[in-house]
Amino acid sequence: MIDREKLARLLRNESDVAFKRRVPILMEYLELREGDRVLDCGCGMGFYLKALSVLGEYALFGLDSDPQPLDFARKELKGRPALVGGDIVALPYADKSFDKVIMAEVLEHLPDDLQGAREAWRVLRAGGVLALSVPHRDYPFCWDPINRVLETLCGHPIRTGPLAGIWANHYRLYRPAEVVEVLEGAGFAVEEVQEHTHYCFPFIHNLVYGIGKPLIEHELLPEFLSRSAHRFRSEENTGSPLNPMNWALALFNWVDRFNESRDMSGKRTFMNIVAKARKI
Repeated sequence: MIDREKLARLLRNESDVAFKRRVPILMEYLELREGDRVLDCGCGMGFYLKALSVLGEYALFGLDSDPQPLDFARKELKGRPALVGGDIVALPYADKSFDKVIMAEVLEHLPDDLQGAREAWRVLRAGGVLALSVPHRDYPFCWDPINRVLETLCGHPIRTGPLAGIWANHYRLYRPAEVVEVLEGAGFAVEEVQEHTHYCFPFIHNLVYGIGKPLIEHELLPEFLSRSAHRFRSEENTGSPLNPMNWALALFNWVDRFNESRDMSGKRTFMNIVAKARKI
């Protein structure tokens, strides 16, 4: 079992409730053991690698095709994981190089998602685990009202820019059966598939990624706000009630509690699909 208290401290500043929920799920899916070689495939700024470095002693590797977040990850993680730039559909690793692979919000960015999954299968050792998440095709209206309306009226969402929302630079969204089809097509045995996070604060995706993320990344927020808003600065957040960012986080978390307390069996809209698959 992973240390959920450590993860909760790391996620203290997290305003994306769907991200906050899927991080511990994916960590548990990995069945982590000391000394595991773990690849974060599409690591971005390296949050999952940071979480792994806190949870135990693992040989960590990260790959991404975008040099800008990789530069941030190198500075933030101080060279501890081995980070490289590369193409996910042609990984620069030998067959059977890793015990575990994470692909968090990656497949939807690939023109050929099946080939991306095949590469994850190739670099895993026999018995190795892939922990994966993708955005849900049937997402809640409150999560991204702008694109939900555009899809209904025009059939075409916004895919780039500050209003892109859930469709930002994505080729597709997924339903559970489609995730299973891709993973089984790549050779995996799918052991678990779950739909996650139904309730959320209205427009939260646009607020977090359309407005908040650019302000943080371009260092346009005042320092006292950034300490409570930046995903990588949770240890600097004192929880002060004088900080308005903590008010916002409390509000988002209050809405998120409905995801714990309500019966989800009748719900049809979710923000994410998470899956655990094994190479056999």
